[in-house]
This record gives sequence, C-alpha cells and structure tokens, in this order.
Amino acid sequence: MKEKFSPLFLLMAVTFIVCLVASNLFAAKLIHIFGLDLPGAVLVFPISYILNDCICEVWGYRKARLVIWLAFAMNFFVVIFGQFLVWMPAAPFWDGAEHFNYIFHLAPRIATASLLAFLVGSWLNAAVLSKMKVASEGRRFGIRAIVSSLAGEGIDSLIFMPIAFWGLPVGTLATMMLCQVSFKVVYEIVVLPLTVRVVQWVKVRESVDTFDKNISYNPFKIADF
Repeated sequence: MKEKFSPLFLLMAVTFIVCLVASNLFAAKLIHIFGLDLPGAVLVFPISYILNDCICEVWGYRKARLVIWLAFAMNFFVVIFGQFLVWMPAAPFWDGAEHFNYIFHLAPRIATASLLAFLVGSWLNAAVLSKMKVASEGRRFGIRAIVSSLAGEGIDSLIFMPIAFWGLPVGTLATMMLCQVSFKVVYEIVVLPLTVRVVQWVKVRESVDTFDKNISYNPFKIADF
C-alpha cells in the first residue's frame, strides 16, 4: 500500500535541516551569555535534537536516520557553494569580502566537525530514544527524551568542540564543552512540556505511533525507511 504523504513530517524534516545548516554558520561566533563562553550555534542547535526526538518518537528511527542524512547533504551543499564564492573575486566596490570569507573559511572545518559529531550524536540520540520506547512500551517520553539527548549531546560536544575550535587551550575547550552540554540539556528540559504536547498532538493528528521492533540500527542503512 502506498504510504500517506505527511505535511507535518515534511515540515519537521525541513526545519531540522535548516537548524543544522544555520548551526554550522552560527558556530563561527563565540558568544558570552550568563557568564559562559559558547558558540552561537547553541541558540538553534538544540532545536534539531528536539525535532529528532519528535520525528523518532512518532515516525520511528528509520525516518529519523533518513532526515539526518538529508540534513548533512544539504549542509555540504551550502558549504561547497560557499567555498566557490570565497574563491571567486569580489566586486571592487564591495567591502564585505573579508567578513564573508572569514565565515566560510571556517565553515569547512566546522562542517567536518559537525559531520562527525552530529552523525554520531544524532544516531545515538535516536537509537537510545527508540530502544527505550520499546523497552518502556511507549511510556515516559519526557525521561526518554532527556536521557537520549544527554547521550547524544554529550558525544556530539566531545567530538565537535576539539575539531571546530582546535588551537584553544585545553582548559578552555573542556569548560566550553561542559557549558555547551549543560546549556543544551537545560534548554531541552525547559521546552520539554511543549515538546511532549507537540508529540502527543502529532501522534493523534497523524494516527501514527511507531515502535521500532526488529529493525536495523545501522546508521548507514539509509534506504531502509
């Protein structure tokens, strides 16, 4: 039987992809908030994990894995064309070339760090949430969302920060990693009531509540969705 098209799934997938692309660009700026030094990506990146939780909870791990790979494909599309623009000569009267080049010269390194970190982190987040859902028979979504995000965000920061900000003192990197993970998890806890309501509403609206039984968790099995 032909699968029903879901506008809600498409909306969440597109938003997820935009969050990843934006995060890689925003990460070029370090911000100072609440006494913490953090990459600017922390303002939008946690949204991708929230969407990852929603997609995995409603449509299952395999759909979440597909969206993760689509996000990386679109991310590198942006980075590649950004590099072409860096290499091309700027108009003589335009004074923004130095700033543009600064951002997109960093982007390949940040994109590489993000590829490794986000792939592992997002896969771990989706896999933990999926397996916990089956084990708990679909109960306690809030706890599953926080535990899976803590696992995903933790490994993500451990991989991303040293590659993206190579050259900073070890102590500074360690502090940034701890602050970043803490900020992201607190962010998700604060919006958790809204996330729970959205997931419940989507399940009813879509009449879908997927349990991932007898599936492959191989992150490279992209065609299996």
